Amino acid sequence: MSDAPTVSVRTADSTTGLAELAVVRRSGLIESRHFGSLVALDPAGEPLIELGAPDAVVLPRSTVKPLQALGCLTAGAPLAGPELAIAAGSHTGEDEHVRLVRELLTRAGVDDTALGCPVDRPEDEATFERMLRDGEGRSRVRMNCSGKHAAMLLAAATNGWPTDGYLDPEHPLQQHIRATMAELTGVPVGHDAIDGCGAPLFGTSVRGIARAFGRLVQAEPGTPERAVADAMREHPYYVGGTGHQNTTLMETVPGALAKGGAEGVIGVAAADGTAVAMKIVDGSPRATTLIALRVLEALGTPIADARALTDLPVLGGGVPVGAIELGADLTAALERLA
Repeated sequence: MSDAPTVSVRTADSTTGLAELAVVRRSGLIESRHFGSLVALDPAGEPLIELGAPDAVVLPRSTVKPLQALGCLTAGAPLAGPELAIAAGSHTGEDEHVRLVRELLTRAGVDDTALGCPVDRPEDEATFERMLRDGEGRSRVRMNCSGKHAAMLLAAATNGWPTDGYLDPEHPLQQHIRATMAELTGVPVGHDAIDGCGAPLFGTSVRGIARAFGRLVQAEPGTPERAVADAMREHPYYVGGTGHQNTTLMETVPGALAKGGAEGVIGVAAADGTAVAMKIVDGSPRATTLIALRVLEALGTPIADARALTDLPVLGGGVPVGAIELGADLTAALERLA
């Protein structure tokens, strides 16, 4: 982290109560604005930046897959290395991802039909195009959440809990994950929902997400929390896949932990435990990785090798005519920390 003083900065749009975090500038005109809430915490968990409504209840979506994976691990699921990484990830449905997911299912004593996630296409375009040529249809195992679901099935089977109904919020595994999430975020669950993949989704806050990511990175070696963080950082391909932003971030920023989710949610922690999390209120994720990296850079994390994730041109006719930039409120907060 830099030598900048630890200060709390609260800025919000007077109408929405949310902060302008990013803008899209095309040919000199601001075309779009992204508002939301953001928190940056130092390694001790103290606030460096607070924007918008950092303690409001949000649905964290796939950003909390590392915490769900931790719940599976502490429930006794024998997960390590790539297996633990794919349990915490949103994979792109490539063949290697499918192979590993099916290996977890076999160990759980079930097959693809036990997966409770929806039928879907792989997010990896090359894989999807090959499937179309080969006449292969969409499937549950290609869905980006199938790694998490396979880990849940393995955790249930390991404990002798029923695999049928493993997505019921009252299932022992889901109750354990609920408690795990509340403990690591330091925030009582604020709302019960169902995620897009069909799994129970427990509401938390942007501050809670940042706190959890910082704690995962700083956990003592040999603990389950550190095992999750290390698996993701050592095997980032299984957290995302070829060209995936989470994967690229962890490959290019040494020691960083990253996991984004649907509807504009992301959590990122630097190697020293400095953490940033946000929720974009319009649900767009297009600027979230850029924002997180620029904040960490301002707080002292080197990101030179991740410029492909922060220098995002706006194209017109195939050539750059603008860029995605930090919004006024976030820019002001970073200037106050300088």
